[in-house]
Amino acid sequence: EADPAVCSHSRRAQLRLCLERLKGLVPLGAAAGRHTTLSLLTRARVHIQKLEDQERRALHQIEQLQREQRHLQRQLEKLGVERVRIDSISSSLSSERSDSDRGES
Repeated sequence: EADPAVCSHSRRAQLRLCLERLKGLVPLGAAAGRHTTLSLLTRARVHIQKLEDQERRALHQIEQLQREQRHLQRQLEKLGVERVRIDSISSSLSSERSDSDRGES
């Protein structure tokens, strides 16, 4: 069976290590040198909330851009169909002209 004092020491060491890692991940600003565990955890929570807000805004922007892309794709397809019609009309007009040119000579 493990000695409770050793387990407690190990847990504290693990907690210290995790807090040091957290310090490296969370922007601490001017108070980087002087912090308490509570202030570090509070800053971490605020930082996570900011990241979540940024993610929500980014996802919203992605959705908007996807909608715009679909709209533009539909417009492009419609223009492609219209272009085919114009090309077809234009080619039939030129063949009619060349037929009439041949008939006059």
